[in-house]
Parts: sequence; C-alpha cells; structure tokens
Amino acid sequence: MSRPTVHDIAKEAGVSLATVDRVLNARPGVRGKTIEKVQAAVARLGYVRDTYAANLARQRQYRFAFVLPDGPSQFAQSLKAALQEAYASQIADRTLVGIIRVPIGDPHAIVRALQTKSAEGLDGIALMVPETPQVRDAISRLKDAGVAVVTLVSDLPDSRRDFFVGINSVAAGRTAGSLMGRFVCGKGEILVVTNSLRSRESVERRLGFDEVMARDFPAITVLPSVEAHDDPARMARIVTEVLARRPGLVGVYSTGSGNTTLIEALRGRPRSDRIVVIAHELTPARRQALIDGEIDAVIAQNVGHLIRSSIRVLRNLCDDRPIYAAQERLRIEVVLRENLP
Repeated sequence: MSRPTVHDIAKEAGVSLATVDRVLNARPGVRGKTIEKVQAAVARLGYVRDTYAANLARQRQYRFAFVLPDGPSQFAQSLKAALQEAYASQIADRTLVGIIRVPIGDPHAIVRALQTKSAEGLDGIALMVPETPQVRDAISRLKDAGVAVVTLVSDLPDSRRDFFVGINSVAAGRTAGSLMGRFVCGKGEILVVTNSLRSRESVERRLGFDEVMARDFPAITVLPSVEAHDDPARMARIVTEVLARRPGLVGVYSTGSGNTTLIEALRGRPRSDRIVVIAHELTPARRQALIDGEIDAVIAQNVGHLIRSSIRVLRNLCDDRPIYAAQERLRIEVVLRENLP
C-alpha cells in the first residue's frame, strides 16, 4: 500500500492543496474548524510528513553554530575534526555549520560571541561552555529570539537550554573511582587535578569519584581538587610539589584537560614508585600515554556521536519533531591500552 500524500489529505478533508499546505506548515489564515478537519484527515490516513522533502521544496537551509573552548585543548580539536567530518555528510541536508572558539575563562567574551551570532539569524546553537549567570542570561535571549539551544559535554541544566548531549558525568566519575580503587589495591592518597571547577562536568566527575571511593575504598584518602586554570606551568608546579610532599601518593585522577603537562611531571619516576593515572577523553596525547603505560585508563565518549547527535537534535528542534532519547544517549567507554580502538 502506498504512503498517503497531501493530495489524499486534501481529498479526505474536502479542502484545497493550498489549505493543507497552510495547516501542515502552521501558517495563518485558516479557520479553526478547517484546521481540525485537516488534522483529522491526517490522523485517519496515518500521514507522516517527510520533513526533508518539505524543507527541500521550500529551499530551507539550517544555520547552526558550535561554541567550543579556545586554546590548546586536544579534546576541543577532536570535536572540531568530528564536526568537519559530520558537516561533509550533512551538506545534502541543507545544513550550514560554523565554529565559534571562545575563551572559557571569560564569561563576558562568551556572551559577546553569543550576542553576535544571535543577530546573524541562527536556527540553532550547540554550547560547550561553563555555566555562569551571564551565560544563562545569554541563552535566555537566544531562546526569546527563537534559537534552538543544546549543550554538549558539559550541561547547563539551570539555563533554558533545550537538550543536553553527552554522557552522565557523575556516572563517569563513579567509573573512574571504581577503576582507581581496584588499580591501587591498598592504602594511600589520590591527587585530583582539573583545569577549572567552573566546568560542571569536572564537579560532577569529582562527586561521582568521591561517592565510590568513600563507599568502597575507605582506606584510600582523596585529596582536595587543585585547579590549573589553563596554565601548564601551574599544573607542572602543583604535581611536582605534591609528589615531593606526599610520599603516600598512589594515584592521580584528572577530571579535565592539562594531561600532557601532568604526564610530563610524572615521567621519570622509578618504576617502584608507579602512580596510577586515570583521565577523561581519548585525545592523541592520552592515546600515546596509554600505549606508553603512563596513563592506566581513560573514561571516554564518542566525539563523532556527540557531534552527529547535536546536529540531529538541533534539526528536530527546528522542525518541532520529537527527539528520540535512546538514539541520542551516549555510552561511557573505558579505554585501556589493551582495547585501544
């Protein structure tokens, strides 16, 4: 049996094709009773609209922007590469994608970038930025302007964002805690390093990590988090000082970026003083560190899935179509040297 068409709807409802088109596209100028007749015909016929064909017919072009951290972050570079790959496959779907790099430590610069893009007539925007009052206000202005907003990797749940794409950071932290406790197998201290605790994912990873360590490995002491603030020299100094002052250190948990400097600071220690290192996100540097035995495990998420999911969600939001949560749910991946992809 062939799929019903707009011609079938017009015949079933007893109206013109133009009226069907206005109802399906929510255009004004149609009486309420006529709308009800068309909608009833759609329901009876089981009509499913081909959004792609409709967009193509009216030359619809989606305009999206991805706001990513500026600086030397290899993870941000991986996201950019995945975005370029995904964009090449989305051209046929009439999607234009731009990248905005912003200094994560400057909320005012982030807001200025969002205001500029809002004025350019964007359909949707994907954000990987810290949550601050200024950023929340900027998201509200984007929503008021009719822009779809998704967050990726680090959520902004107290904002008006439409959807979050990424793994559960608390669960990722719990996974790191479980691995750390098993790898250490005894007593000692764990250093937790991060770029900034203004990043929600770093805070949530720490919460999950602490939950498991306190419950399952009470003999291990987890030290307070220390922040590097995008300063490699500061990260090197922190790690060097802790190593000198804490002879009982048995592990390092990195909840954010800055792992290259961390690894360099740990390098050269006697094998008998081996420290367990667990990090997040599989970048080229962390891959090599796994191969070299300088990192024991990486808690990762598929960056290609992150980007493709963000684009799908933004398109569905623009078209007022349902979002299939199961399709957009990302898995937490545990990467070891033995299972490197």
